[in-house]
Amino acid sequence: MLHEFNYRSFSVRWLGCIVLMLATYNPYSSSYYHWITADSDHASLQVLVGLLLLIFHVVVIVATVRSIGVVGIGLVTALFSSAAWVLIDNRVVAVENTRAVVLVQLIVIASVYGVGVSWSHIRNRLSGQVDSTDVAQLSPL
Repeated sequence: MLHEFNYRSFSVRWLGCIVLMLATYNPYSSSYYHWITADSDHASLQVLVGLLLLIFHVVVIVATVRSIGVVGIGLVTALFSSAAWVLIDNRVVAVENTRAVVLVQLIVIASVYGVGVSWSHIRNRLSGQVDSTDVAQLSPL
């Protein structure tokens, strides 16, 4: 079915959220933040790109708040942060490497975004319930 949600659907959304986060800021000096702080020759293009990034962030944040709520955001953040803690505790990520720590933090935020934009589909798969928009799309009328 065209609108079926699966692991690939989640992965695409999650990777999109990671790209959004890393395009906005990353510790490797190749992000929007670094571009606007280092170059003032392309102000009109920088404003355009900045507004596009802002729009994408607002859309993702609103979708996340609507789907999992503030409590859900706290719980998902705690879940992914504890996973990051396990990586640090088992010396997979070195605390001394600030770039790696910042990258892990950005991935945690992007993962919260990814769960937020996918949660409605995940909940439907877990519970078997459908949203009214799903019923309208399947209707022969």
